[in-house]
Amino acid sequence: MKRSARKPRTRPIEPEARGKSQKPRGRINAYFTHHLWVLVSSLGQLWRSPLSTLMTAAVIGIALALPAGLHVLLSNVQQLSSGWEGSAQVSLFIKQDVAEKDIQSLANTLRDWDGVTEVHYISREQALVEFRQLSGFGDALDSLEENPLPAVLVLRPTLAQAEPASMAQLLARLRQLDAVDQAQLDMEWIRRLNAIIDVGKRAALLLGVLLAMAILLVVGNTIRLTIYARREEIIITKLIGATNAFIRRPFLYTGFWYGLMGAVTAWLLVSGFFGLLSGSVSQLSFLYDSQFRLGGLDFITSLSLLLSGVSLGLAGSWLAVGRHLQAIEPT
Repeated sequence: MKRSARKPRTRPIEPEARGKSQKPRGRINAYFTHHLWVLVSSLGQLWRSPLSTLMTAAVIGIALALPAGLHVLLSNVQQLSSGWEGSAQVSLFIKQDVAEKDIQSLANTLRDWDGVTEVHYISREQALVEFRQLSGFGDALDSLEENPLPAVLVLRPTLAQAEPASMAQLLARLRQLDAVDQAQLDMEWIRRLNAIIDVGKRAALLLGVLLAMAILLVVGNTIRLTIYARREEIIITKLIGATNAFIRRPFLYTGFWYGLMGAVTAWLLVSGFFGLLSGSVSQLSFLYDSQFRLGGLDFITSLSLLLSGVSLGLAGSWLAVGRHLQAIEPT
């Protein structure tokens, strides 16, 4: 008889080996569990003193709301000015001795220029009628022997031509025409407004840096007072062998909560401010036959605000803990 083939014996896993293979996973779970417990317990510590917590969060929120609100305001003004730039136009004041047929011929020539989408001719008589209606000096005009107003050609450039550099080239080209006495860019003040907006953005950035330093001081001073209030607890924890990283962890999460609550407070302040203004701005834009709507905090700005608050809270607590924790040693 043939012997049946024996199955190879497998060596059972010993309990010690099984324990060694599970140790890294258990350590990782314990690490994250401890962080979660410290995160929740630090929030509980703040909840036990709601008044001081809300005051600190309010100070951080106001400090974050000022540059954020200024940034949103400048963005709205820039959006409004970009809409006005689309309606930029050039007024050509024609010389008095140019005949009307020559003006009509010039208007037809300008309509064929690249970058010009429309040319509107205003005769001297039409200009006088409009001036009489708008100025209110009808009696004074009647005393004049002749019409002092020149004929005007109003040019509207294309959207591609409405850029500052292109408009400057077009304006210089129009001023070289023999029949043109003066060429004026009616939307030149928009360029000045954009320059003011750029200055405002730089001012908002500098203000944000200064207020960020103030937030670091506020959070750092608050954490310092918390460390001194828990001095005995820290000494006992060090006596039983706790590391500085273990002791530092609750204070870092406290700074995290301060920064997060301050950022949420800032978001509520800015959103509420622009929400209250949106109705009045919409009514005003309707009176001026405009479709402008006041914008608030978008997703990117809101996310940046939250990340800035949390980062400043963590940085302020880290600086305070790193400086004052080493000074507390058991004697």
